[in-house]
Amino acid sequence: MNTTEDGTRTIQVDTLARVEGEGALYLRIEQGELAELAFRIFEPPRFFEAFMRGRHMNEAPDITARICGICPVAYQMSAVHAIEQACGVTLGPELRALRRLLYCGEWIESHGLHVYMLHAPDFLGYAGAVEMARDHRGLVELGLKLKKAGNDIVNLLGGREIHPINVRLGGFYRIPEAARFAELCEQLKWAREAAETTVRTVAAFEFPDFEQDYEFVALVHPDEYPMNEGRVVSSRGLDIDVTQWPEWFEEEHVERSNALHCRRRDGGHYMVGPLARYALNHARLGERARAAASAAGLEAVCRNPFRSIIVRAVEMVEACDEAIRILEAFAAPEAPFVEVAPRAGVGHAATEAPRGLLYHRYVIDDEGLIQEAQIVPPTSQNQGQIEDDLRAFVAPRLALDDDTLQWQCEQSIRNYDPCISCATHFLRLDVERT
Repeated sequence: MNTTEDGTRTIQVDTLARVEGEGALYLRIEQGELAELAFRIFEPPRFFEAFMRGRHMNEAPDITARICGICPVAYQMSAVHAIEQACGVTLGPELRALRRLLYCGEWIESHGLHVYMLHAPDFLGYAGAVEMARDHRGLVELGLKLKKAGNDIVNLLGGREIHPINVRLGGFYRIPEAARFAELCEQLKWAREAAETTVRTVAAFEFPDFEQDYEFVALVHPDEYPMNEGRVVSSRGLDIDVTQWPEWFEEEHVERSNALHCRRRDGGHYMVGPLARYALNHARLGERARAAASAAGLEAVCRNPFRSIIVRAVEMVEACDEAIRILEAFAAPEAPFVEVAPRAGVGHAATEAPRGLLYHRYVIDDEGLIQEAQIVPPTSQNQGQIEDDLRAFVAPRLALDDDTLQWQCEQSIRNYDPCISCATHFLRLDVERT
């Protein structure tokens, strides 16, 4: 902390683990009032969309998987769905179920990582999971074992836990033997109970009294809690096919960020992620997940972002339950994939990454070469809403000392589990008081 002669106070946090990426938060306080707030992302751009151009469509699953080490399946699934749409290919129910199973694995491992390693330390008063483990060893071990259950699904179907290599256009390169699925099913029955324990554990945390009137945006599917498919729906009446996404949403560059901000074309910010999925799809949760949510005191809509940790835990129950259902009904497809022949066209897709809706758009030529690529991650869609949350949260708390204000701002941002680039350091906080 630095205090100048004119009373300006500056706090700078150079490194913060527990979120993926590099960024900064700037606050300027004048006469006890919030004068300026900026959520800055200074990590260099990675240009994935640019170097996708000219690559063959068959390379898309392997390239997009490298965008994120925590949720590579989301990028693979959005990519293959979009390109298959451009090429007019639809998969049968067996392959579709296996893709959903793979997505369940990613939800379990990603939510488990966030709940136990990244977010719980905030509520329990620790700098990180290592410090928390000294007093709550069993809690951390439970989180690691839960995360492993999700990783084992990804490893089995994807070929490895990080940046899976078994996903291809039209399906998979190979399908594991049925006996391997049976072994996994028993492990997931334990994981489902552990996820229910997780809901009860995090529901007992203390949460700030803070609610926002969000516009929630998520996929909605008529028959299931959304992962791979659905229409793009908002809590304020939007209901569109994913191919219409560019008509309603736009990205823009803002000077303070190297990540594009996405907003409604009418200028409004919105929220994607677990709170949005839950609010728009509560009725589609399975019986066990609904029961866990109810026991935790969650209503059908939750507008307190700090309670998103409970919703993530509920989604872990849902993902475990859904994975078990798929495994128990497993029927091997006739072939591990269907052929996807190139044809000129435009393909759109959106899937539900653990952090929220992930939109992909590709323009393909008749040889299967990618001419254009657009990839809109959840965090770029949430950036504007994160700033709105911070303004509303900070304004009545300006009298707090700098250390406390810094901690609560960091926690507010971690509610979103923002994934800026899969790096390890996130927030540098500058507070300027005059």
